[in-house]
Amino acid sequence: MAQYGKPEYWEERYTRDPEPFDWYQRWAGLKDTLLDYVQQTNQIMMLGAGNSRLSEEMYEEGFKNITNIDISNVVTKAMAEKYRDKPGMSYQQMDGRALEFPDANFKVVLDKATLDSILCGEGSTHNAQKVLQEISRVLMPDGVYIAISHGQPSYRLTYLQRPEFGWTVKIFTVQKPMMGMTASLSSDDKDNVHYIYVCVKGEPGA
Repeated sequence: MAQYGKPEYWEERYTRDPEPFDWYQRWAGLKDTLLDYVQQTNQIMMLGAGNSRLSEEMYEEGFKNITNIDISNVVTKAMAEKYRDKPGMSYQQMDGRALEFPDANFKVVLDKATLDSILCGEGSTHNAQKVLQEISRVLMPDGVYIAISHGQPSYRLTYLQRPEFGWTVKIFTVQKPMMGMTASLSSDDKDNVHYIYVCVKGEPGA
């Protein structure tokens, strides 16, 4: 089993395979849901950005203030170089458990598969808790944390609905993209979707 929870895994992977790779979804599959919560002028942090094209695709659609962080030094250096001609798009090597940003710094934190990766690793509950605490800290009082995940609500809400965050969690689903013709049409419905958890800070519980 791949060690998705280990920084060394990502260093080795990005060194070996520098091609862009997107977990789960591209912007086209997410934007119908996300545009209700993310404005072009927002300060956005992309958590665990890797070499995904999501930031680039959003940038092309007018989102010009995107701070990308990843635990892998290899990938952040490569991506910073790749996008050096895009003002407002930055890449920084950083551990999500200890974000080097001031409080209330971002309007939106986007996470595509990062929480899932952390939950695959050792000490997963503790690490997930630390990352979510840091996200809550760097979010503005009316900020939004959006997690794109394969994890069903029964597994993820335990982490996201903790009272100290004060988040109102809304759950959306999006069809998994068809990978060639390999997706089984007979598989259970819940396996054909990804979940989008929209955690709105400072909104009274619905």
